[in-house]
Amino acid sequence: MSTPENPTGTPTRTVVVIGHGMVGHRFVEALRSRDTGSTWKVTVLSAEADAAYDRVGLSSYVGTWDRNALALSGNSYAGDDLVDLRLGVRAEHVDRDTRTVTTDDGDVIAYDDLVIATGSHPFVPPVPGHDSAGCFVYRTLDDLDAIRLAAESAIERAAAEGREANGLVVGGGLLGLEAANALRLLGLTPHVVEFAPRLMPLQVDVGGGAVLERLIGGLGVNVHTGAGTSSIATQDDGRLAVELSDGTALLTDLVVFSAGVRPSDAVARAAGLDVGERGGVLTDIACRTSDENVWAVGEVAAVEGRCYGLVAPGYTMAEVVADRLLGGDATFPGADLSTKLKLLGVDVASFGDAMATTPGALEIVHTDATKGTYAKVVVSDDARTLLGGILVGDASAYTTLKAYVGREVPGDPGTLVSPAGIDDSALGSALPDDAVICSCNNVTKGSICGAIAEGACDLAAIKGCTTAGTTCGGCLPTVKKLLVDSGVELSKALCEHFEQSRAELFEIVVSTGIRTFSGLVARYGTGTGCEICKPTVASILASTSSDHVLDGEQAALQDSNDHFLANIQKNGTYSVVPRMPGGEVTAEQLIVIGQVARDFGLYVKVTGGQRIDLFGARVEQLPAIWQRLVDVGMESGQAYGKSLRTVKSCVGSSWCRYGVQDSVAMAVDLEHRYRGLRSPHKIKFGVSGCARECAEARGKDVGVIATDKGWNLYVCGNGGQTPAHARLLVSDLDDETLVRYIDRFLMFYVRTADRLQRTAPWLDALEGGLEHLRAVVCEDSLGIAADLEAAMDRHVAGYQDEWKAVLDDPEKLSRFVSFVNAPEEADPTVAFDESGPRKVPVLLGLPTIRENV
Repeated sequence: MSTPENPTGTPTRTVVVIGHGMVGHRFVEALRSRDTGSTWKVTVLSAEADAAYDRVGLSSYVGTWDRNALALSGNSYAGDDLVDLRLGVRAEHVDRDTRTVTTDDGDVIAYDDLVIATGSHPFVPPVPGHDSAGCFVYRTLDDLDAIRLAAESAIERAAAEGREANGLVVGGGLLGLEAANALRLLGLTPHVVEFAPRLMPLQVDVGGGAVLERLIGGLGVNVHTGAGTSSIATQDDGRLAVELSDGTALLTDLVVFSAGVRPSDAVARAAGLDVGERGGVLTDIACRTSDENVWAVGEVAAVEGRCYGLVAPGYTMAEVVADRLLGGDATFPGADLSTKLKLLGVDVASFGDAMATTPGALEIVHTDATKGTYAKVVVSDDARTLLGGILVGDASAYTTLKAYVGREVPGDPGTLVSPAGIDDSALGSALPDDAVICSCNNVTKGSICGAIAEGACDLAAIKGCTTAGTTCGGCLPTVKKLLVDSGVELSKALCEHFEQSRAELFEIVVSTGIRTFSGLVARYGTGTGCEICKPTVASILASTSSDHVLDGEQAALQDSNDHFLANIQKNGTYSVVPRMPGGEVTAEQLIVIGQVARDFGLYVKVTGGQRIDLFGARVEQLPAIWQRLVDVGMESGQAYGKSLRTVKSCVGSSWCRYGVQDSVAMAVDLEHRYRGLRSPHKIKFGVSGCARECAEARGKDVGVIATDKGWNLYVCGNGGQTPAHARLLVSDLDDETLVRYIDRFLMFYVRTADRLQRTAPWLDALEGGLEHLRAVVCEDSLGIAADLEAAMDRHVAGYQDEWKAVLDDPEKLSRFVSFVNAPEEADPTVAFDESGPRKVPVLLGLPTIRENV
């Protein structure tokens, strides 16, 4: 096939694309970027009202309900006169003789070539009752909107009836588990029914399935494997009675079918095109159908009889057809069916010959039940060549291992799954240039290294010129390592939307007075932001003012913990941690804490930071719990925030015969001063009344140890994955000087640290190290001490307890969604109306208060 000459640059041919999903959009982008002679005009017909969006990330729509957040870049083709995008327009009929497509609005569009990119549709098993009200599929944004409305109604109904609201998913594969997570986020208790004996049977084996089921079950998902769905019947109360093939009977408020997909080939069948035995438009390796002017790409295409249900092969098909339309001879090379997923926070990956079907294949397995991990690699019979593998619970080695499939592994293959982990540096440097790093876009190590050699010096540049990391992003750690190995000094850009570092953005916010993310990104960034820059800017805004974190636009930037001012736990409930400055608490406060724990059925734990943790609270219970705590003078302990957590203290000279200073009073003063201070990461203090160090101050971000002359100040110690001892900054300080130096230290850290950087690695990365820090804090070497102190004074003066502010504001209270059966367990002395919480003399229960979570 050859492209006609087009000296005028006026389109001489028209291609009609039926379908505007991820693959259809990729085809249009590929064709338009390569068609330098403007040979083709493109008409795109989309049955959905939304332009191409990230269907792989569909589950992220739950909680934001922001359709624009999933929109693919450039999906509107704004400014491109050669692309006619028609949304909400369905192709009804294809006439191959006249080469026309008739749409559902009566328009008839002529084409020279036609590309079918209609994707697939959910398979709904023909069980009795599958079409009952309350049954849904999980495929599009509209599907999720419908599920959301049904879930809200179910929660209201269940709360009124004093029971729990349930949702059932038919299918325990990838999409089934994503659907179960969506139901959980919507406030339902999810059940998953899988006909196979294990979850995700196409991706994991028996051992991996057992670990996955245990992890998923621990997150509050009820799993039923080895059972089919026999029937669905509507009950008098509106619920659905679901009977399983093993005799189990379940009552549920709604059912979501996620039992696989089928190619959406109806238009092609009606046009008389050849289809595969199991559906799909039959094509050759050039993705050409039985009609030489009709092509098929994506999930609807059966390339030489085989359909591929992943986006990466679809992208490859789109590139092949674009090349063919422009006179090339590209062919579909086959597909890597490896997958790496995160389901309900659980890593799952499989690659290569994961099920060890190769003759003579050997399996090396390591399972750690305590950590909840399963790792298996499959090697050749001589134990030298990696054939495939499965990872559950920890898939950090996926990209490197996958790149070695079909290659000889350096060293002992048993180390690939050993508890010590693999040597990524050794494996990465040994990878040949033709090893595929980004399977979504088929980008090799050689392509990435070539881009680096030609000047691509950051992740954004590599994404732009190679497309690596632009789809799922799972390969980006490996791409970053290739950058480092190439000797490139990585950009300090916060993310692809801001070329500035966090510290630079901090100074921009302070100097410009910008108080919104939208204002900041519009003036100093690009795009709409991401999961990196949004919470980072939220932290900066909180660090530079006393505005409440749930005020206005800032509320939408918060992560899940700050969104509800509570720490989410592994089972989906939340913990409540009232502040106890220096570990002090009154008898009355202890009594109320005990009563709250008893009334709400919470688990009680005394933490290492001298506080009391109350575990197991549901979202809608949080306001009632906090009202009772606030009534006895307790404040939020901010255990959920990147902020000051605790100031631990011994009893000091008040009680201890060894104490030389009043450590309790100092700890209380410090916690009151720095409470609510938002920072790049959490901060912990310790104050010890003598050198015996009972408060373990040398393991804290700020450690204060009494001497007979005053206080020694230690900084930059912390726990976590890389524990570090605090280092002595200065000795024998009086109270006033101690506080002044801590003010300077904290604000200098808040201003200059990177996102999510704790004080120990911050100090390690600080040019000049401890000596420079000492010069800044104690000697004012930069001349900024007064500014740092003034910033801290503004924080202290503007402090407000976050939970009290929520309780006083009906709009903020509306964020706390009612999950399930609260009435009989709700606080018997607190009710809510449009003015907020109020004390009542009788049991009223909690009306449903919801927001889109």
